[in-house]
Amino acid sequence: MPNANEDNPSALSQVQRRAVSELLRVSPVADDLARRFQEAGFSLALVGGSVRDALLGRLGNDLDFTTDARPDDVLKIVRPWADAVWEVGIAFGTVGAQKDARVDDVQQSFQIEITTYRSEAYDRTSRKPEVSYGDSIEEDLVRRDFTVNAMAVALPEKAFIDPYGGLDDLSARALRTPGTPEESFSDDPLRMMRAARFAAQLDFEVAPDVVAAMTDMAGRIEIVSAERVRDELNKLILSAHPRKGLTLLVDTGLADHVLPELPALRLERDEHHRHKDVYDHTLIVLEQAMALEENGPDLTLRLAALLHDIGKPRTRRFEKDGRVSFHHHEMVGAKMTKKRMTALKYSNDLVKDVSRLVELHLRFHGYGTGEWTDSAVRRYVRDAGPLLDRLHKLTRSDCTTRNKRKATVLSQAYDGLEERIAELQEQEELDAIRPDLDGNQIMEILGIGPGPAIGQAYKFMLELRLENGPMEHDAAVTALKEWWAEQG
Repeated sequence: MPNANEDNPSALSQVQRRAVSELLRVSPVADDLARRFQEAGFSLALVGGSVRDALLGRLGNDLDFTTDARPDDVLKIVRPWADAVWEVGIAFGTVGAQKDARVDDVQQSFQIEITTYRSEAYDRTSRKPEVSYGDSIEEDLVRRDFTVNAMAVALPEKAFIDPYGGLDDLSARALRTPGTPEESFSDDPLRMMRAARFAAQLDFEVAPDVVAAMTDMAGRIEIVSAERVRDELNKLILSAHPRKGLTLLVDTGLADHVLPELPALRLERDEHHRHKDVYDHTLIVLEQAMALEENGPDLTLRLAALLHDIGKPRTRRFEKDGRVSFHHHEMVGAKMTKKRMTALKYSNDLVKDVSRLVELHLRFHGYGTGEWTDSAVRRYVRDAGPLLDRLHKLTRSDCTTRNKRKATVLSQAYDGLEERIAELQEQEELDAIRPDLDGNQIMEILGIGPGPAIGQAYKFMLELRLENGPMEHDAAVTALKEWWAEQG
């Protein structure tokens, strides 16, 4: 795998074995596809994140290629070969395909994207890139977002192409742009968010000139569609080091445009009104919530941790005794969460779940040292519904006090609440709390047909069930009849 940039051959030799091993694993698919392009008179190269990940020893089954073939020619080559082909990105020069192949005696499925050499730029008034095709791989690579993503491996000969020093930057764990940052971000302002995302995913440092350009050009992110911003934000939040990326968004001013509620948490403090730094607290809560994840990154939980206190700036009050209060910040925060997530085009279900967690995150603090009645515990479970496990994690994560005694008391209190929930669940099937009489039984007992009165009766019976727990059938019938008589 010769190096197109011979300035640092030792750096290549350090990662060459790892990269060759990764590339050999995918060779049965990549080389087969490359030969088909070669036979048709075109070039094909593995490119971008696939090369970066091969050098890092983490290449998966998602493979990105670049070619001098135009999209129509790509389709002619790929259709007879692939198991599935899609044209969703063809307007931007990208053809997608799936290829199933046996590799190392294991049947594997490869997701492939093949993009024609191109350059793209944004009109200052447009949300969509204007795509124009290029004629050389060097021209294609210079338009890529960062040097670590601007490397390629020409196939099937496996010639390493690195005209912009991506390998050196990979070794230094640095994010730089192939051209000037200003040119790169003008071409696609979303790359500013991608800088923060890659810093969070790879734990890389962003070069000072790139940070400066992000700061100067932060307002340009406004022309990027909400969907693209949301997708980058999700990747950042789901990364291994989200604090690093979020801090970069806030420090450069990008967050002011895409998630202004986050920098707003940096409430000023003075010598007369000392209180917890809500911004730093939020990042700690996020990291503590991550530590409680059991089945990989949980977007719902992480968003709730990130947004749980965004109602505090709007509800902050300085009390006469010098304390600072944030009364009802959970209710205000839930409304703000819904508004922000809706603006970012999140799904209705995710908006609903995250907003609900924000609304409920303080509920436990009314529990004290265990004074809740069984009725209150039932309502806690009913209100959380399927979000109960996430609410447990969020509530525990929200304790960031450095006072070990206070932290221990809170943890023990929540242990006690979870134990009571488990006991009641075993006794009463709390996950499916329903009245002891259903709608049909209510109509039969009261001798009336469908209508508003049945809904009112059902609600009464549900409240009774929450308050008292399960009732014997005869007792439930008696209670219903007594309530009905009181209705006149």
